[in-house]
Amino acid sequence: MKLKFEEMYNALLNKDSSYEGSFFAGIKTTGIFCRPTCTARKPKKENVEFFHTSKEAVLHGYRPCKVCHPLEHLGFTPEYIKIILKKLEKNPDEKLKDSDLNELNIEPNKVRRWFKKNLDITFHEYQRMLKINSALHQISGGEKIIDSAFDSGYNSLSGFSHAFKNATGSTPSDSAEINIINIMRFTTLLGPMTACATEKGIYLLEFSDRKNLNDELEYLKKTLHAKIIFGQNQYLDMLKEQIAEYFSGTRKIFDLPLHTPGTDFQNLVWKKLIDIPYGEHRSYKDQALAINKPKAVRAVGKANGSNRIAIIIPCHRIIGESGKLTGYAGGLWRKQWLLDFERKNSSL
Repeated sequence: MKLKFEEMYNALLNKDSSYEGSFFAGIKTTGIFCRPTCTARKPKKENVEFFHTSKEAVLHGYRPCKVCHPLEHLGFTPEYIKIILKKLEKNPDEKLKDSDLNELNIEPNKVRRWFKKNLDITFHEYQRMLKINSALHQISGGEKIIDSAFDSGYNSLSGFSHAFKNATGSTPSDSAEINIINIMRFTTLLGPMTACATEKGIYLLEFSDRKNLNDELEYLKKTLHAKIIFGQNQYLDMLKEQIAEYFSGTRKIFDLPLHTPGTDFQNLVWKKLIDIPYGEHRSYKDQALAINKPKAVRAVGKANGSNRIAIIIPCHRIIGESGKLTGYAGGLWRKQWLLDFERKNSSL
């Protein structure tokens, strides 16, 4: 899909993150090129030209902007954050203090800024959630509350109970009635993604800049009567590995347990989405015929739009009957990228 100049210019003025990766803006007066979301002063319309790739911008003589760093991978996780995450994954009960970070030659303020910007929680909150998640699994596995409290690094049962209730809204003794949704955010070629999983499987996978994502998460909590907590989950680990394989071009079929509460009709539509072969696409009408409900085209479209698990349940493979791209929560540029990517790799 070729974007028009006006659309790209408006996206640049509005710093619209849904266009990240779809174009780069070359500023004629300064000789630099920027991302759509760059916070630098915006150029007049006559002083900007657009490129589909950073390579094109460089070949036209533009230098990368020092404000938005357009040559850096979108959503890139710094090495110092990877070190911290691996350390906490290995021992979620460990509390990393500023002195511990300094010993690792990591600037504490940089860590705090990264967690707030990328995960929208503080570093302290992230560590606390990991500990509570670990304790929840221990308690649900039959361990005594007091033993779980001390195993999680708390010095008193009252302190543990207070932290537990702040995180989950319930007391440790009521934890058997708590449904837990584990959440993870990770980076991909198309930007950061947010994933959620229950004990039954993957519940949600969306691009993190999707509009109304927070509303979706709130809906999940109410629907499952659950709490969303950062923490380890076997299905999230599998998901991250398989999504990485997908973007490397080595995986065309996913093998993951999915947790997809919905109506029988919705689940039928989602199953037929998974049946669309890699590298191909279908129309809403095709899908209605596939489920033997030729008059349910609009209902199929609505169910398709209710899909919470991007890429794995490949709603991006649905286009209009005329061949035109239809709506996609992750942005039409991502939909086009995914279709092009799969088409190129389908013969490999």
